[in-house]
Amino acid sequence: MNFSSRVNGKLLLSAEYFVMDGATALALPCRYGQKMTAKNGGEAGILHWKSIDHEGNSWFEGKFQISDFSIAESGEAEIKTAEQLQKILFAARQLNSDFLKNETALEVETQLEFPRDWGLGSSSTLITMMAQWASVNPYELLEMTFKGSGYDIAAATASGPLVFRRFNGTPQWEQSSFNPDFKQQLYFVHLNKKQNSRVALVQYLVTPEDERTANLPRITQISFNLAQYAHNLDEFEALLEEHEHITASVLNLPTAKEQLFADYWGCVKSLGAWGGDFVLVTSREPEEKTRQYFSERGYETVIGYEEMVLA
Repeated sequence: MNFSSRVNGKLLLSAEYFVMDGATALALPCRYGQKMTAKNGGEAGILHWKSIDHEGNSWFEGKFQISDFSIAESGEAEIKTAEQLQKILFAARQLNSDFLKNETALEVETQLEFPRDWGLGSSSTLITMMAQWASVNPYELLEMTFKGSGYDIAAATASGPLVFRRFNGTPQWEQSSFNPDFKQQLYFVHLNKKQNSRVALVQYLVTPEDERTANLPRITQISFNLAQYAHNLDEFEALLEEHEHITASVLNLPTAKEQLFADYWGCVKSLGAWGGDFVLVTSREPEEKTRQYFSERGYETVIGYEEMVLA
C-alpha cells in the first residue's frame, strides 16, 4: 500500500466557540499544513509510525500491531500521543472494517510545515489525512476522536476562505469571496503559547445556553459582513471589535488587546481558542514599526496575511 497526502492548516476568523452552537463562521485555510505518507515495509505485523516537525526532527515514534492496533512500542514520554493515534486507528477501522486488514508491514510518516505550538491544526490535518487513507468520512472520524465543529476539516482541503456552519449537527460549508483589499495591513501574531481548544471549549460550554445562543444571529451576521466589507478597513475593524466584546462578555474574560496590547494603535482579534495561538492585528503603520511594537514585547512571530492565508 502506498499513500501520500498533504492538507492545509487553519485559522478561524469569526464565530470561535459560537460555531459549536450553530453560528456561521468565516474560516481561513493556511499555506502551512501537514504531509503524510504510508508505504509497505518494515517489521512484519507492525505499523511503524514516525512524526516529524517543521525542522525535520522526529518528535514521536511508535509501533502498533496492525491486527488490532495495540501499542507494540512507544517511549514512556510518548505514550499519550501513541494512545491518541491508537484511538484514531481504532475509529478508522470501525468506520471501514477493511482498513489495513490485508497489510503485513507498514511505515507511516507525518511531517508538519509549522511549529507544533502554532495551533494551526496538527490534529485536524491528521484526521483529514487519516480519513483519506482509510476511505472514511472525515467528519465522522473527527466525531469519534477529537470532536469539534469540523470547520478545520473543511479548511484542510479548501482552496480559499470559506463560510462554515453546523446545521442540525451536520457540517455545511461553501467557498467565500473574502479577499480583503487591505490584506497588506493585516498580520498574525503568535502569543508564544498553544491553547488547547478542547479545554477552552469547556469554559464556553459552562456559560448558560440561553446566554450563548442569544448571540448566534449577530455572530452569524458579523461573519457574513466581514466578507462583505473586505474593501473597507474601518468597517472591518468595527466588526472585529464588536465580535471581541461579545465573546469576552460570554466567556467573562478580557480581550487580548485589553490584557496584552492596551496601547496598540490597531485592532486585535483573537482567533480560535482564547488565550493562546494567534491573534489577527490590523495596522496602518509601516510594517517595520508594527513588527517592532510586538518584538519589543516579546512576540517575534509576526506573519503577514498573504504569507499565512491560502487564497
